[in-house]
Amino acid sequence: MTKIQQRRWPRWARRGLMENVAIALILIGVVMLVQPFSITLYGWSFITVLTGVVMFTIVSKFPE
Repeated sequence: MTKIQQRRWPRWARRGLMENVAIALILIGVVMLVQPFSITLYGWSFITVLTGVVMFTIVSKFPE
């Protein structure tokens, strides 16, 4: 990929940062799933993990 093509993507939309955000969402969702304190956190854990997985799948196609 040339430098001109890379400049079209904003810096926040590059793969490195967004992959880290997606991985953090997945980890937060897993922690929410296994914690014993709040049924509300448990209830939202699947959606949080699913959002992270979908985000990671999409972001993995972004340029570096």
